[in-house]
Amino acid sequence: MNIQLNTTHKLHLCKIPFLAIVLSMLLMALMAKKAAAQDRTITLNEAIKLGLDNSKVLKLSQSKIDQAVSQYNQAKDRELPTGDVSFGYNRAEIPANTLDFGPSVIHLPKSADAYLGIASVKESLFDGHRLKYAQESTNLLTSIARLDAVKDKDQIAYEIISAYYNLYKVLQSKKVVNQNLETIDQQIHQSQRFFDQGLVTKNDVLRFQLQRANIELTGIDLESNRKIINYNLDILLGLPETTQLNIEQINEANREPGPLSTYIDTAIASRQELAQLDLRNRVAETNIKSIQANTSPNLSASAGGYYVDVSGNPLPRSGSFITPVTLGLTASWNFGTLWTNKNKIAEAKIQLDQVGINKSITLDNVKNEVNQNYQNYVTALNKIKLLQTSIEQAGENNNILASKYKSNIASATDRADAETLLYQAQINLELAKADAGLAYYTLLKSTGKLNK
Repeated sequence: MNIQLNTTHKLHLCKIPFLAIVLSMLLMALMAKKAAAQDRTITLNEAIKLGLDNSKVLKLSQSKIDQAVSQYNQAKDRELPTGDVSFGYNRAEIPANTLDFGPSVIHLPKSADAYLGIASVKESLFDGHRLKYAQESTNLLTSIARLDAVKDKDQIAYEIISAYYNLYKVLQSKKVVNQNLETIDQQIHQSQRFFDQGLVTKNDVLRFQLQRANIELTGIDLESNRKIINYNLDILLGLPETTQLNIEQINEANREPGPLSTYIDTAIASRQELAQLDLRNRVAETNIKSIQANTSPNLSASAGGYYVDVSGNPLPRSGSFITPVTLGLTASWNFGTLWTNKNKIAEAKIQLDQVGINKSITLDNVKNEVNQNYQNYVTALNKIKLLQTSIEQAGENNNILASKYKSNIASATDRADAETLLYQAQINLELAKADAGLAYYTLLKSTGKLNK
């Protein structure tokens, strides 16, 4: 009997470490899950930096720059001398090896071996500057690719800012909803007490309960939007999709705008699209010069060395091989380009004119965009001022009706309407502040100064 008890006791002791390990693993899993879903408060500058560092679009833009640089280096390489080397072996079998010329007969060998080696170097001395224009063109295209990357960077930053402000709008609206739910709960409690005392009807209590239900519906929609925006922003920033983001208070809406002309002048000087069109204008001009250079003659120098060995042994032996060396200077001119190039030049000039027209159109669009964004920002600031006044009025009206309702002078309908007006004014103000902040960054983007 004692042996059985001891055995059972040992079995229980063996189970304890196993259970401890299982519990530890479960605890670690729960802690990891909790850590994965931890909240993170992030500033706008941190969000922009994270997004730019992790952007796949910007990595693709950098690869395009690298490609353009490689093409430029290839154009430079075409200025270097070209060289060629070869070595070959030939064996000839000659079944009919006799040439009979009447008085004389030539007997050839039945077979013959030959080794032929050639090494040559060629350098262009003058080609009408075609290589120079090719380098200029690829260098300008590299600069255009860099401006594309800057434009992509601005667009990514703006998308992050837009998502950041949208999340801020939702979070602020949720705060207002929660505040109003607390207030309406107090009103429901008070109206229920009045109903119990026979001071109000059941319909008055139901009105407050209906108002609470409507506020809860708004909260449900806001939470759904928050999850969508939060997930998209996590992806943009390269964060785990479970990260719950919190937004710090933002105050950019307090910035007073300067004159419209200042923003337009800044856009004309800084917008990447206009700078790219200036570069494309230079590319078109260079293309015309390159086509015109096709009519120029070419002058090149060359040097070559030959190794000719007629023995069967590939190793050189005295008297069995020759090594002629050549030096050459070659001038060539494809004069047919004098009449075949004229239409190519005409087309290139048309392309140059198109670039100029496109820049004029783009300039008008930039001015319109800046003006529209400027007016939107000014309007957003004016809305904030107006809504602040509305909140003061709605708050005062709410306080008056709250006092009247407690004194049983105002109806539950009037009381609920006053609460609704104040609630709506508070939400509108928070949304207007966020809209003004986003409008400010939209204006900055249209001037080309978003990341500068």
